[in-house]
Amino acid sequence: MKKILLIFIAVFMFSFANAQDISFGLKAGLNLANMNSSNSEFNDLLSGRTAFHAGAVAEFSFSDQFSLQPEVLYTSLGTTVDYGSVSRASDTSYDIIANYLAIPVMAKYYVADGFSLEVGPQIGFLLSAKAKNDTNEEDMKDNFESTDFSAAFGAGYKMENGLFFNARYGLGLSNISKDASDGDWVKNNAFQFSVGFMFN
Repeated sequence: MKKILLIFIAVFMFSFANAQDISFGLKAGLNLANMNSSNSEFNDLLSGRTAFHAGAVAEFSFSDQFSLQPEVLYTSLGTTVDYGSVSRASDTSYDIIANYLAIPVMAKYYVADGFSLEVGPQIGFLLSAKAKNDTNEEDMKDNFESTDFSAAFGAGYKMENGLFFNARYGLGLSNISKDASDGDWVKNNAFQFSVGFMFN
């Protein structure tokens, strides 16, 4: 973990030292989150949940076409588990809510004026996790791994006045469940739709 943090810090320092132009901004938006697992029967019970993200961004421009954009985001992920198809119980569904401090580092390539494609790694630090329905809430943080690794890719458009729009998909790479048996796994996945503003 320390090595990974050092890599992220080194990337930030290299970008700061070599960038031709630096911009800072804020962003927020919608998450369409879900989980998937190595258990196909469990996957059949899962459906997406709608959540949100918000945070700060910085863009280090190295040329007119290439830049690096690290971000620090509060992001809510998870899934909805629905036993309605296999159970007659009245209370058959609940949300798994996993909240993270996420740090994506996106390489951006501007293919046209204002329009960019992006790809990069993301590390997430678990802040809280719970299972919740209309009547009950259970803390699940001890059931989750403390970190989550994913790959992110997407596209964005930035206007001359600093307003920007972004669509991104985060593909989970690491097992987030401490309860998974040997060889089994559970991973986060999410579509993100953001709007933000660069101040300079």
